[in-house]
Amino acid sequence: MSNLTRRHFVITGASLPLVAACGNGINSDGAQRIDARANAAQEFMFREVPGTRELAQNARGMLIMPLITEAGFGFGGSYGRGALRINGVTVDYYSAISGTFGLQIGAQQYAHTLFFMTDAALQEFRTSPGWAVGADMRYAAIDQGSNLGVDTTTLADPVIAVIYGQAGLIIGATLDGTRYTRIIP
Repeated sequence: MSNLTRRHFVITGASLPLVAACGNGINSDGAQRIDARANAAQEFMFREVPGTRELAQNARGMLIMPLITEAGFGFGGSYGRGALRINGVTVDYYSAISGTFGLQIGAQQYAHTLFFMTDAALQEFRTSPGWAVGADMRYAAIDQGSNLGVDTTTLADPVIAVIYGQAGLIIGATLDGTRYTRIIP
């Protein structure tokens, strides 16, 4: 049986605010917020970008980044958080971060989804300590008929990126140099 002394009580009481300030995310609503935003972004993408439902049906997994904020004035950067879904179920959460340097000024927000079309690409993404966008990724673009260019050769690409919902002052969005890291929200 332990004796509860005044000294023990003071030390324990004084340390509680420090432990509470750590905020490690346990019992926070971070995951629910990311999932709600990912759901809204996915529905927006399916509604506004024809052909993405077909991509989703053929993909082994999808990383939905519902809100990326990018800003620059000479030096620039972007950040966002999203959900990795396999068979429609969120299995992990990721952050995306990038930095740029050059002639740039402005800010924009956009969403993007990475479709992992092969088991190998999905496995490499999930086991990497920090996955960076590489040359094996293909950007899907909307053709003149307002449909996504999806064909059998596109579906054979390991990773396909779709950028949508752009708003802001920087023209264009690219994922070059973006690094994805698994997080616990």
